[in-house]
Amino acid sequence: MKENNRISFGSKFGVYVATVGSAVGLGNIWRFPYLTGNNGGAAFILIYLICVLLIGIPIFMSELIIGRRGQGNSFRVFKNLAPEKPWYFIGILGFFSVFIILSFYGTIAGWTIEYIYLSVKSLFVQTQNSDYTAVFNDFHTSTFAPVVCQILFMIMTAIIILFGVQKGIENCSKILLPILFVILVILCVRSLMLPNSIEGLKFLFYPDFSKITTSVFLNALGQAFFSLSIGMGTIITYGSYVKKDNNLPKTSFLVSLTDMFIAILAGVAIFPALFSFGMSPSEGPGLVFIVLPEVFGQMVGGSFFSLLFFILLLVAALTSSISLLEVVVLFLIEECKMKRWAATVVSAIGATILGVFTTLSFGPLKDVNIFGKSIFDSADFLATNIFLPLSGFFIVIFLGWFYPKKNIKNEITNDGTIRFKLFPIYLFIIKFVAPIAIIFVFLRGLGIL
Repeated sequence: MKENNRISFGSKFGVYVATVGSAVGLGNIWRFPYLTGNNGGAAFILIYLICVLLIGIPIFMSELIIGRRGQGNSFRVFKNLAPEKPWYFIGILGFFSVFIILSFYGTIAGWTIEYIYLSVKSLFVQTQNSDYTAVFNDFHTSTFAPVVCQILFMIMTAIIILFGVQKGIENCSKILLPILFVILVILCVRSLMLPNSIEGLKFLFYPDFSKITTSVFLNALGQAFFSLSIGMGTIITYGSYVKKDNNLPKTSFLVSLTDMFIAILAGVAIFPALFSFGMSPSEGPGLVFIVLPEVFGQMVGGSFFSLLFFILLLVAALTSSISLLEVVVLFLIEECKMKRWAATVVSAIGATILGVFTTLSFGPLKDVNIFGKSIFDSADFLATNIFLPLSGFFIVIFLGWFYPKKNIKNEITNDGTIRFKLFPIYLFIIKFVAPIAIIFVFLRGLGIL
């Protein structure tokens, strides 16, 4: 279905599931739980919710506005909205950040494929007394298996993109998101049925305000940006596929609310189980791949719930990776005049090749350092700590200070056909609050704060 000679999502529900799929990913199921565990539980969640509501939603809506108004890829939209001005460099930042993120995103997503295989083999049940750290290290530091898993994940992502916006992204999101939700609910129920699970709920929902520090606040703010895919160009790209009758404020609120809800559900699925088996919630990035397998190994029906959990993680990774790859594919289609199949193949191969280096940085290439960091850590640092904050900062500066306020209001209100009473507050946040918040995130990422 086309609008103004441009392909678009087929329905409002399609817009919702696709944008939710872009937002919901490893940031919700992998990153959010370990950050919550490391930052005091409920206090961190409370600040995270406030950051999303007051800052995350306005920035998210801004990217939808730019995408729908500009009708192009994350580079072309700025050319269309600000001809003869250099704002298109924002799109270039987003393009490179997405390409880099895809490389290490595929690495982590590939690990989930291996753990699905291990779950099928009932490894975690058969080796209850095993060293789960060794199980993880033996796998992710090897040469062959992690690379194969990463390639398999990128192939899955590329196949979905090959089918296009409606038949690929939209239809797959309509299937994958419900699957993700159902699995998450099943895991939550099982976790809550375990002995002493109430302690995990207290950790999640009874805030200890003494644990709120500057570090906790900045981590929560950074998670809000990362979880909503702000600054990556994915929301701008998807915004260009949104029809003119879609209510952007409503869509932004519902997507952000769903994203938060799924992150909290992930916490409910994980922390009661941790406390039930006496595990520490502050295990860091290894929480999902080391601590949880040990929990599953001690649980009745552990192999089944282990399988469900890692399928959940894979689905979450896949819904986000298709939005990331689509940013690159649409750029090649519109700027290089490539066919979708060719653009998909080129971008997927490029991201996979780069991803092989990040994957092997835990094993054969572990001694290769870039400014004192491994290849994986360098890619992560460059994309999430530099490119994304800079891209997000210039997006709000462009919309808040340089783009005509009348045009912004027309896009938000669909040329006056819907009401948006919060427009003055939204504009204030975009002009003043959001830039300052992003600067703090940027300085925190650089280790200055």
